[in-house]
Amino acid sequence: MSEPLIPVFDLGGVFVDWNPMYLFRKLFDTEEEARWFADNICTNAWNLEFDAGDIYSEGVARLITRFPRYWREISAFDARWRETIGGVFEGTIAIHDELVEAEIPTFAITNFSWEKWVSMLDEWTFLEKFDGVVVSGLEKLVKPDPRIFRLFCERYGLAPEACVFIDDNEANIVAASAMGMETVHFTSPEALRAELISYGLPLKG
Repeated sequence: MSEPLIPVFDLGGVFVDWNPMYLFRKLFDTEEEARWFADNICTNAWNLEFDAGDIYSEGVARLITRFPRYWREISAFDARWRETIGGVFEGTIAIHDELVEAEIPTFAITNFSWEKWVSMLDEWTFLEKFDGVVVSGLEKLVKPDPRIFRLFCERYGLAPEACVFIDDNEANIVAASAMGMETVHFTSPEALRAELISYGLPLKG
């Protein structure tokens, strides 16, 4: 009987409900103002620089020099970062706990600021249950760059074909698939459970 596939998880959007709008809605009076700020000032592209290894204090200072009138709101993206988290997906945590209980090794590849990742270890106790995590901010490589998947496989001595990669981002799924990994495009914990069972992983139906 062949060994079960090794699950490799994304974190944001799979374990964690992360959305900067949760914070921005508190900083502005209207949804329109909060959305404009997200689209034009503290953008997804700017946030990706932290996922690629930028230091928060430096990235914030640089953006404030471009948009000084928004210094309070830009600073809040660092100081009040935890308010960008809406919570965790308990269904995904339950799946992970079952895999750990069944002694299935589990890993994660996450686009994440290394500073913020480390800051959440005390709160997100599920993180310490992984057998290894590749954090983009430390590697200065962000998904869907194929090099981050290659680095993961080399670091943990795993063949891509031995892994099933779970992510909510279609581009990341395509990149993992091109590497030779099986993939699950995450939409909900319930759908994830069904797909992992179909791959032969020992989960309750």
